[in-house]
Amino acid sequence: LLDVARRTAERLFIPLTIGGGVRTADDVAHALRAGADKVSMNSAIVTRPELLTETAERFGAQCVVASIDAKRDANGVYKVWVKGGREETPLEAVAWAQECVARGAGEILLTSMDRDGTRDGFDIALTHAVSSSVGVPVIASGGVGTLDHLAEGVLQGGATGVLAASIFHFGEHTIAEAKSVMSSRGVRVRPVAS
Repeated sequence: LLDVARRTAERLFIPLTIGGGVRTADDVAHALRAGADKVSMNSAIVTRPELLTETAERFGAQCVVASIDAKRDANGVYKVWVKGGREETPLEAVAWAQECVARGAGEILLTSMDRDGTRDGFDIALTHAVSSSVGVPVIASGGVGTLDHLAEGVLQGGATGVLAASIFHFGEHTIAEAKSVMSSRGVRVRPVAS
């Protein structure tokens, strides 16, 4: 992963966030030295929340992304999941997002496990609940099937940013098309570099 970060950072001039397998502040240091601008953590910070504070104090909150995978339980409560969405925790997603920010996270990457891969759009209720409860950027993830879903994540969900995969990976849409649709809906976007 670090080699990919290094090669990508050498070719692109966009902020790069990497995650997966990050367990210590030294892992974060290695990722940043390899060219990442930010590092995303999920399972490790649930196991040891102090890692957020250690990392933020060492590198700055702007480098620390708390990745939260959330899924509704039988009672309709959004619970945090770890280990790639395979293990439920007792943590409630909104309260956990607030704790992550209090401990030093400078950004939240919020994935709805209920919507991920469905192409039915973001879980707007979840996105709005988290984005309205924290004072840091929230990136909505999970469920994008149309370009309008991207705008809805910002306009209705209150997300600062949105993440999509399959609509781009399978060549259905381009970044320029996404930005054009979002802009037409009133979302401020950076222009596409030429």
